[in-house]
Amino acid sequence: MRPVLPVPLIQVAGVLDSTEASMLCAAGFDWLGIPLRLPVHTEDVNDDEAKTIFSGLPGTRAGILITYLDRSAEIAALCRKLGVKHVQLHGAIAREELQRLRQTAADLFVLKSLVVRSGNESHLARTIDQLSPWVDGFITDTFDPRTGAEGATGMTHDWDTSRHLVDLSPLPVILAGGLTPQNVRSAILHVRPAGVDTHTGIEAPDGRKSQAAAARFVREARKGFGEII
Repeated sequence: MRPVLPVPLIQVAGVLDSTEASMLCAAGFDWLGIPLRLPVHTEDVNDDEAKTIFSGLPGTRAGILITYLDRSAEIAALCRKLGVKHVQLHGAIAREELQRLRQTAADLFVLKSLVVRSGNESHLARTIDQLSPWVDGFITDTFDPRTGAEGATGMTHDWDTSRHLVDLSPLPVILAGGLTPQNVRSAILHVRPAGVDTHTGIEAPDGRKSQAAAARFVREARKGFGEII
């Protein structure tokens, strides 16, 4: 049986080690993500370190692999290696590969990214229509044309686009892209997503997550969700 999305979901990405993971769990994040197999960014941890972080999470929290892998066998194998039941597919992937993944790893909860860039709303709408039968939810993010990065850009996008995608999707949509403690409540009120995700938005200058920022992000997110539920 696949895991169920807790709604509202508060997710954080880019966890560096078990100490940081413990702090983020204490702050109230539900899912903790680690990006691996990246086309642009450098990985913060290796597979063994990621497995250690994931295995140390309390039972009330879950780890999620964030990856640009696009082959079902490789995705399933890496999830097994890390011991995770949640995967966020952040790159392009063929519908046939998602069908194979659903057949061969039916216990995986699969999120598919919807990366917002100028003029691609109709493409994202088609993605929702074509892939909804084979995934469990979607997550928006922001494209950075300067670097080609499709996540961890620290950039927001047009929240009207994300709101439209939320209205279109038959599945839960999580909002990501430039979310901070300062804007997450406003983003939730505007977009009305099933969850939110932050990465660089709660990082201190040294690249580690700030305990104060993490706690405030969760507090403001809960406040926003409380106003729309």
